[in-house]
Amino acid sequence: MSDAAQALSRLLDIMARLRDPVSGCPWDREQDFASIAPYAIEEAYEVEDTIARQDWAALPDELGDLLLQVVYHARMGEEAGWFDFATVAGMIGDKMVRRHPHVFGDAALAPGQWEDGKEQERLARRESGTLAGIPTALPALLRARKLSARAARVGFDWPDARDVAEKVDEEIAELKVELESGDRERIADELGDVLFTLATLARKLDLDPEACLRQANAKFTRRFTGVEQHLSERGLTPADSTLADMEAAWQAVKRQERDSGA
Repeated sequence: MSDAAQALSRLLDIMARLRDPVSGCPWDREQDFASIAPYAIEEAYEVEDTIARQDWAALPDELGDLLLQVVYHARMGEEAGWFDFATVAGMIGDKMVRRHPHVFGDAALAPGQWEDGKEQERLARRESGTLAGIPTALPALLRARKLSARAARVGFDWPDARDVAEKVDEEIAELKVELESGDRERIADELGDVLFTLATLARKLDLDPEACLRQANAKFTRRFTGVEQHLSERGLTPADSTLADMEAAWQAVKRQERDSGA
């Protein structure tokens, strides 16, 4: 048995022991699919964050946490008599072979092959409609990108990114009108249209809107931390500074970044 197979077998045994109804861990025994699901999402984000920070030493640990979630769900499926880890691994293996006929068969690689394969799988599950099967629990920007991409596959799309950028301007103009009305429900609706169109613009530019926003978040965090440092050098904190003080510090941080090439 390979090292990988031995390590996986050990992990499966550990999870079985934790879930043992007599000698297992009380916390682990009482968990179910719904209670554990949020942890899977959290661990996936921690993997993504570790990669973004290029912390390669920490990545195996984070990937292990994510793998544990798969093992956990598989164990609960086995206890219920629905499926086990072998079922999970076998199904994803079959799917990868099925979706890569140019590797595991004699077919040539074709444009759109991956999405065509997914479409056939949706039909096999009797899911109808162009937008069927896109999880509602996805982060909203990611789901917006997927929705517009699926619609684009059947021709419902703008010709190029410039047209989408014009649509963004149009949606922002409509939002400004509603800002004057003060109607929060209509403002929220128009703001949603702006965000959806921005996600579509990201798709047309072959960009991930979630990644773009994470980058902007990181930039804001870096710059605001710099603002606090600037103020601290003057014996100030944001709480006892004026907006003009903070804006001046913000511009100073931006100049430093430009000068340093950050």
